[in-house]
Amino acid sequence: MGHQGRCSASQAIVVTASLLSIILLHFETTEATTFTVGDTSGWTYNIQSWADGKRFKTGDVLTFNYDPSAHDVATVDLKGYNSCSLSLKSKTYSSGKDNIKLKKGKNYFICSIPGHCDGGLKIVVDAS
Repeated sequence: MGHQGRCSASQAIVVTASLLSIILLHFETTEATTFTVGDTSGWTYNIQSWADGKRFKTGDVLTFNYDPSAHDVATVDLKGYNSCSLSLKSKTYSSGKDNIKLKKGKNYFICSIPGHCDGGLKIVVDAS
């Protein structure tokens, strides 16, 4: 009889270690980062420069912390961002602690409460 289907303990360890390395590398490259918009200040006025110098990837998560009786967060397109208005595709969040996953390219967010976006409560985040 041959040794078909059998391997030494050292071969099994090498194979197991190799598989574990591949799995860990996969998770390392696909793990999303969570960013808190506005850091400790939260989702508030004059926040447009918050994203400057940060690197965002598709799938990263933005956490918007705010007082839900005062603000909300809406996803908009470029036109909605520039005009501070919602479209049919806009989605509005109002929990006060919203987690929104970034899509590839530019992601636009505004507060849809009248006057708030015009007052500087809006942000654009570019995800690679």
